[in-house]
Amino acid sequence: MMSGLQLSALDVAFLCLESETTPMHMGAVVTFRPHGQVHARKLTTLLAERAARLPKLRQRPRTALFPPGAAIWAEDPDFVASEHISHHHLSSLYEPDPLSAYASRWMGRPLDTGKPLWDLHLVTGLPDGEFALLLKLHHALTDGAGAYAVAAGLLDEFPRPARRAHGGAVPPPPRSPVDAVKYALGSTLAQAGESAGIASSVVRAARSPLSPISAPPSTERRLGLVRLDTAEIRRIRRAHGGTANDVVLAILSGALREWMINRGQRADDRTLRALIPVSVRGRSAEQLGGNKLSGYLCDLPVGLDDPHARLSAVQREMSRNKAAGPARGAGAFPLLADRMPPVLHRLGSKAAGLAAPLLFDLVVTTVPVPPSRLTLDGTKVAGVYPFVPLAPRQAVGIAVATYRDSVHIGLQANGAAVSDVGSLRDGVLKSAARLLDTA
Repeated sequence: MMSGLQLSALDVAFLCLESETTPMHMGAVVTFRPHGQVHARKLTTLLAERAARLPKLRQRPRTALFPPGAAIWAEDPDFVASEHISHHHLSSLYEPDPLSAYASRWMGRPLDTGKPLWDLHLVTGLPDGEFALLLKLHHALTDGAGAYAVAAGLLDEFPRPARRAHGGAVPPPPRSPVDAVKYALGSTLAQAGESAGIASSVVRAARSPLSPISAPPSTERRLGLVRLDTAEIRRIRRAHGGTANDVVLAILSGALREWMINRGQRADDRTLRALIPVSVRGRSAEQLGGNKLSGYLCDLPVGLDDPHARLSAVQREMSRNKAAGPARGAGAFPLLADRMPPVLHRLGSKAAGLAAPLLFDLVVTTVPVPPSRLTLDGTKVAGVYPFVPLAPRQAVGIAVATYRDSVHIGLQANGAAVSDVGSLRDGVLKSAARLLDTA
């Protein structure tokens, strides 16, 4: 990506939402299981060399003069990759989960928006000789699909399938100036109609802002790492149908139900509305580019105690969403945000962020990770746990990545509202076991 490329309106919105209590960065904890000694200095040097070769990691956002409120990506003249990379050796033997405890403190610290918007920690001293990479990327930099492309650039290269030749296809002739104007006008009118429909859906979907899992502003974060077996997810699918994503959402619904009950909250006859981000990035789009997002709103059936009934309810909800498509409905508000002038985000993003509970209670996102075996300096990746930013006044956010034979779930909670994320983590495992029993 060349320096000087303008941020999209949605990218600007993510920058404007940034605050000490609402850091808008995504994260990932990638674990490794080496067979021998870990050479930390060698790994940090290797990571710095690879980061320096990724153009996006050398750039920082700068305000543009036109259009009003816009920003561009500019090369940082003082960029030194090693300044974004740290090594920490865990020495405490008293933490029940030392990696989650360290990652929680790391996740709560905002990025410096005056510098390239990323941070990388190598953590050694984990049980059984494991080590981990903790990667932080601002949401203005990219979406989940682009985040994987950044992470892959830091790991060892793996063979990629050769692209098929197009057989010498002749490109279409260029449009005449008149045709170009007609095309642009038609596209603008079509988007205007679509945007009006989304805006109308957003207004109709607004609810009481008193979410059952709302949270006060806090700089503290609590992270939880959960691993499920993909073979068990497939077994549930064979028994009950639906998609793997439906099964995971049903498992999370059961976990959230138990978590609410443990917090002394009523769960029966309730739903929690989840924003399910959907990538609308084309195959030919720049993989390190900014955000290309829409979304679905899915009412998670936390009020149902029967795990099979929860899965059936999720299947019906997601079938309705998919029938409507990612460019329609209230969940498509990221598309609407991307069509607004950047200056409006400068003026109103904070207020819009505080209104998030009117539309949804939490974010549940899926990060695509190809099944190819990933390594760093020859050491195989054992786990990939993604994390999604917390929207203002929301207690928890959930991100899911399937890698090899496991589904990895990253739980991020507001520290002021959730003193211990262990209850939610345990709830995921119990919910999965109950649903598996029905299969």
